[in-house]
Amino acid sequence: MHIADIVPRSAAYWPNETAVIDDEKRLTYAELDQRSNQLANALLASGAKPGDRIALFAWNCAELVEAEVAFYKGGFVKVPVNARLSGEESVHVLNDADASVVIVDQAHASIVDEKRGDVPGLRQVIIIGSPDEHGYESLISKASTEMPSVPRDDNAIAVLHYTSGSSGVLKAAVQSFGNRMAVLIKYALDPDNRMSHGDLRAHVTPITHATGLLLMPTFFFGACNRIFSRFKVETLLSAIENEKITHVFVVPTILNRLVNSPDIRSHDLSSLRTIVYGAAPTAPSLVEKALEIFGPILCQWYGGGELTGAVTVLTREDHVKASTSNKQLFASCGRALGISDVKVVDEDGHPVKPGEIGEIVVRGPDVMQGYWQAPELTADCLKNGSYHTGDLAKVGESGYLYIVDRKKDMIISGGFNIYPAEIENVLMQHPALYEAVVVGVPDSEWGETPKGVVVLKPGATATEEELMVYCVEHLGKFKKPTSVDFVDELPKNPNGKIDRRKVRDEFWVGHERRVG
Repeated sequence: MHIADIVPRSAAYWPNETAVIDDEKRLTYAELDQRSNQLANALLASGAKPGDRIALFAWNCAELVEAEVAFYKGGFVKVPVNARLSGEESVHVLNDADASVVIVDQAHASIVDEKRGDVPGLRQVIIIGSPDEHGYESLISKASTEMPSVPRDDNAIAVLHYTSGSSGVLKAAVQSFGNRMAVLIKYALDPDNRMSHGDLRAHVTPITHATGLLLMPTFFFGACNRIFSRFKVETLLSAIENEKITHVFVVPTILNRLVNSPDIRSHDLSSLRTIVYGAAPTAPSLVEKALEIFGPILCQWYGGGELTGAVTVLTREDHVKASTSNKQLFASCGRALGISDVKVVDEDGHPVKPGEIGEIVVRGPDVMQGYWQAPELTADCLKNGSYHTGDLAKVGESGYLYIVDRKKDMIISGGFNIYPAEIENVLMQHPALYEAVVVGVPDSEWGETPKGVVVLKPGATATEEELMVYCVEHLGKFKKPTSVDFVDELPKNPNGKIDRRKVRDEFWVGHERRVG
């Protein structure tokens, strides 16, 4: 099968089952299949060809789901533009991808209109919700409802997945149709995430990114994708209770907000069967608290856009084991998921011994083809068919992986390697802290030293000295932060993750960066 065949087959099996629900509408499988055919045919009729890059720039909505399916059917390359990007950043993505068409919602139409002159290759703008001839509905209403006939090539480009990573420069991981099908199979075979028609998966983060990889596995089972335009704690809790949502993917920031909500225990959340969390480091103390509230339904994934999703999993069973007999597992990102080949290697590419630190490398059908128009960057991370993640980890008992930190985040202080995530995990166990990040800051004697930047929970108090002493009680003294700043809020990137680079760079203004 090709990934384009998933929705048509499910529409044949379950035509009247609900496939998509957003804040305003719902679509059956028959309607999704027809409307995605119409969109693919309308784009072909307007001059788009298989392989053309077509951008999506909108808040979560059903039309983004229709476009995902339509692009598979038409052989187009999806260019997802994060709805939280600035006008300048969105222009960079559109030009870098050489996008010829952009489908945009009304909230972002003014940005595209203002910047259109800066994107010379853009020939068509399709506006979701617009009543005029350039509107989305007008476009598809005139198109054929038949499945388009286009060449199928699993090695052809399906998605340019833009990510900034630690460099701060937006770059695109090239994901093929085969990559996307491989991750669908992998997720569908994961026992913690199997679904049935009638189940609902909630999407509260941008479906242009991580959670969007779960759209097609959900359709594979004939289940429903429930799309939320934005994340709000009360909205999600009420939807779980009233709509009987069964599955949800969250980033740690959202999980933190949920478990700390004063209303969390006033809602019936019994319909939930699986909460997947990932896409950023998660403090073990937060996971423990979430287990206490939600029960044994948590599952952690580790992966990235370069890997077309997750490559390791800490299963629901692993979480139970961690809470009852092996607390250390809370700090693990699990073991290889599906057919992904995941290893931890030294500088020479040899597997490290248990307990030693090395770099995570991944091989498999889900590994990207490379970075878009960046051969040097591709050669730096894709070596002998394996993707070098830049994540440092140790291998524990029974093959569990324990991520220590990012290579580029490592602090070298007086010749000692210090890993910020290790300190952050300790800080987040302090009862007064809501969020914490640790960065290296300049030091005339040591080169750089670790600094904590923290947010207190509402009504909580703590002092700098108290937190530093707390770290010494749990870590070697050389790892102790040499200072701690208290802030009202930590900066986040467009995906809701703490922006460590932005925090760190403020302390290096005026300094020649010699390390890191």
